[in-house]
Amino acid sequence: MEQDDREARVSSMAEALSVRRNAAVGVSVGLLLAVTAYLFRVLELAGPFGGTRQFPLLGETGWFLALAFVLASSTALLVTSLLTVVSLVRLLKHVEPAE
Repeated sequence: MEQDDREARVSSMAEALSVRRNAAVGVSVGLLLAVTAYLFRVLELAGPFGGTRQFPLLGETGWFLALAFVLASSTALLVTSLLTVVSLVRLLKHVEPAE
């Protein structure tokens, strides 16, 4: 019974903080940033990359895909966290202090 009550409280807190929406926005922003950075690099939109580099195992494309994944996931986490903190601050402004 206590575990059900705890799960209900966590669920209602996540709903009040709009965690699901914040995560969706975070993932969208992260993917958009990663795809933009990847295409910018692969299509050489700023011109050719200076110098020659060797990319072992995965090759140039593989390493930049791995970096794009890291960029997308870290950006998604950052945006989700920031939006959730903003939701928490807004929620706390509407709560009356306990006396």
